[in-house]
Amino acid sequence: MDIHSEKILVVDDESSIRRILETRLCMIGYNVISASNGEEALIMFRKEYPNLVVLDVMMPKLDGYGVCQEIRKESDVPIIMLTALGDVSDRITGLELGADDYVIKPFSPKELEARIRSVLRRVDRISAHSGIPSSGIINIGFLKVDTNRKQVYKNNERVRLTGMEFSLLELLVSRAGEPFSRASILQEVWGYTPERHVDTRVVDVHISRLRAKLEDNPSNPDLILTARGTGYLFQKIIEGGQAEQRERKETKGTNINY
Repeated sequence: MDIHSEKILVVDDESSIRRILETRLCMIGYNVISASNGEEALIMFRKEYPNLVVLDVMMPKLDGYGVCQEIRKESDVPIIMLTALGDVSDRITGLELGADDYVIKPFSPKELEARIRSVLRRVDRISAHSGIPSSGIINIGFLKVDTNRKQVYKNNERVRLTGMEFSLLELLVSRAGEPFSRASILQEVWGYTPERHVDTRVVDVHISRLRAKLEDNPSNPDLILTARGTGYLFQKIIEGGQAEQRERKETKGTNINY
């Protein structure tokens, strides 16, 4: 997608932040629209169909969590949340509701610009992993992953994923059986290296969301496993559709609970 056609909705009740972001994002080629509260944000979202939403948490009328929930009912558009909340659990809430990433206030505009570029690039990128067949179709047991259409089917029924959820799944599936650290996943999918340990919670929450959508029993997953002392891996399926029991045994019982 041409950057000049990408429309970003900036939602923040602080006019100074809206002005700064509008100016900077417009200067680098984005088409920027803005809203000052949650209700206005939903109106603008449904009217303008933005390619990405930058969404503040603490706002009048309807907070960012509520806006995120409403958007996710009808769209998989990327959402980056802005939060001044100090509690890690408050930041994770936005991710659990469907946000793709978050930036903590006060923030560097350059950092936010980098996150925006990374999310948009990842959502729009062309699949290039060596484990993806030329057809773009990967069949894993009861799952079918279509990397060309960015669609996933479970037992022949489509499962709705956000762009970042799909990118995460695509990475794991294309290199099934290979464990990834949280830091490497963050670099591969989100495009930046974690500066703090808490940054990798973005990965944990997205893994949890994928499990909830794809696993028959998310609390005891069969496909997306926790690699002891490493991070995560996608269970490798051998001929006949059976999982490799050796790897299953090594990772069993190490799942993170949320």
